[in-house]
Amino acid sequence: MSDDESAEAFNPDELETWSAVATLLEWLPAALDAQLQSDSGISHFEFGILFALSEAEERSLRMSELAGYANSTLSRLSRAVARLERKLWVRRALDPSDGRITIATLTDEGQAAVRAAAPGHVGLVRRLVFESLTRTQARQLHDSSRRITAAIRAEGDWRPGESGVAGRD
Repeated sequence: MSDDESAEAFNPDELETWSAVATLLEWLPAALDAQLQSDSGISHFEFGILFALSEAEERSLRMSELAGYANSTLSRLSRAVARLERKLWVRRALDPSDGRITIATLTDEGQAAVRAAAPGHVGLVRRLVFESLTRTQARQLHDSSRRITAAIRAEGDWRPGESGVAGRD
């Protein structure tokens, strides 16, 4: 490592790239939340929960499995699912084969909510992400995102529920 590439400071190229990524990480979730709140009255996090359930077999998942999909602590997930239960979009029940496990199930009303929210969400993602990039750039973004995610997983000690890290509700 050269003198100007110390562990304490980014080199100019790294700083420029990291600045762009950090801005993206702040602005994109806020834009997604704003659109979903405005159009559907739910957060991006809640939409992700509903979507994961809509794609699951029998529209049901263990809460612990859903927390993994949502990259969330069980506590944060439980609060979000409680909000979705109040809307009658999700219901929770104990697993009949193991009473220690809670299963979340998407209701018919919840499925309708996902279907209603999806077009606006997909449209915004297309406008902000895919229309901003060439096909090659979109593929590079995909590949880069997978590599960064793999590096994060390899670090292993940051996961929600393990270190107390939690995201926004």
